[in-house]
Amino acid sequence: MTTSETLAPSPPIHAAPQEPLIGEKGLRTNAIGFLSNMVIGVASTAPAYSLAATLGFIVAVGGVGIHAPAVLIVSFVPMLLISFGYRYLNRADPDAGTTFAWVTRALGPQLGWLNGWAIVVADVIVMASLSVIAASYTYLLFGWNSGANSTTAIIIGAAVWIALMTWICYRGIELSARVQLFLLSAEIVILGVFAVVALVKAYTSSPAGGIHVSGSWFNPFDMSWTALVDGVLLGLFIYWGWDSGVSVNEESEDSAEGPGRAAVLSTIVLLLIYVVVSTAAQAYAGTGYLANNSNDVLSVLGGRVFGSGWDKLLIIAVLTSAAASTQTTILPTARTTLSMEHWGAIPSVFGRIHPRFRTPSVSTLGMGALSIVWTTVLLAFNPAQNVLGDSITALGFSIAFYYGFTGLACFVYYRHELRRRWRNLLLAGIVPLAGCLIMFALFAKAFHDYSQPGAGFSTPLFGIQIPIVIGIGTLLLGVPLLVLAWTRYRSYFARRPETSSPGLLEEEIEHAPARL
Repeated sequence: MTTSETLAPSPPIHAAPQEPLIGEKGLRTNAIGFLSNMVIGVASTAPAYSLAATLGFIVAVGGVGIHAPAVLIVSFVPMLLISFGYRYLNRADPDAGTTFAWVTRALGPQLGWLNGWAIVVADVIVMASLSVIAASYTYLLFGWNSGANSTTAIIIGAAVWIALMTWICYRGIELSARVQLFLLSAEIVILGVFAVVALVKAYTSSPAGGIHVSGSWFNPFDMSWTALVDGVLLGLFIYWGWDSGVSVNEESEDSAEGPGRAAVLSTIVLLLIYVVVSTAAQAYAGTGYLANNSNDVLSVLGGRVFGSGWDKLLIIAVLTSAAASTQTTILPTARTTLSMEHWGAIPSVFGRIHPRFRTPSVSTLGMGALSIVWTTVLLAFNPAQNVLGDSITALGFSIAFYYGFTGLACFVYYRHELRRRWRNLLLAGIVPLAGCLIMFALFAKAFHDYSQPGAGFSTPLFGIQIPIVIGIGTLLLGVPLLVLAWTRYRSYFARRPETSSPGLLEEEIEHAPARL
């Protein structure tokens, strides 16, 4: 070999592309980061849609009125408490099944299975409302008012939105996260502009019905206990959904710690959005206007606050909100059923993973198909959408059920660790247990209130109010299904409750760098 040959540069070596890491259930690991966890958690609550659909009803509750911001602050408290349960249970077991897996470990397979069922039921029920809003606001955005009032057009539009968001979820978690970032960013920017303009005009142009902000608005002690609790029952729905960011834990960086921290911060971000926007809306229009337009506060206010042409901004905000939440509702449901299959609690078909996209293929497509069927039936047999309104009311039962058991599971799972340090006792014990007790109390209060004559939008069924029929009925439907599963999946139901390993709460968990 000559010197020139020795010194000749070697041909470039091109490294083979690194294969994505695949987790135990077949999902792609380290695919998204902390920011995406937060975005999915916040977007899943559909802030603009939730405010549009709920704020007017909170204001209209007897004894609430101007204290709506205070109700939203108090409604935040149990959500924050439960979010700590999510954080510490996720540290012990970052399982995509979240409540299903954690309750199974702490309280046994029977309660675990029922909680998995409650998550699926709640997500399917809410899909009808979200897709209907997405469809009707699409028509309103393009000025097709007759389409927004046509049952056939709404059914078609809702099915298209569900199909589109199902396809995005099917195509991979990275695409889902990018879409969520875009939709949520547009939503928050528009809500922020609305709040600023509304507050400025409230103080500079004296709009009809406008009132100046007072400290009493934020003081829950300035209203009766009954009014506060009735308002919080509505506030429970407006915050629901932040846990979706934890359901993608197995696909997240820093899976044991990041999604749990994102859950806590998501509830705080939601509190800020809700209090600021509700304050601005109330200051600009007054409580009477909000109560009289309770079916859709934001789009009605859009024309007054922004003026002609710019009023489309709030339509876009609610549309992107409903669309984003439609997508993020599919994500946790598909991963809950994937986890249930992995644990051997439901048929194996739900555990199929797409070989390229690494998503729960059957679970995702099945959720989309079931949601389209539910939405079509609900609207076709009830064009007036009264049952749709009752279905949203009924959601509170499933929400309080599985959130409450998550808080209880955290306390029970870590019970031997709570005596080691006062911080453990407070954050992993007392805080989630308090959230559990509040959720169960709200469940009981909702059952009492919604059992009263005239509590629902629809005619009672055999003397039972429709919110009770849907809310309690769907939970009870899980009992015979549980019994059937018990006879077929004996290995899962033979499990015994567990407790945390000693010192788990003292362990330092290495954090991965944040990414989208």
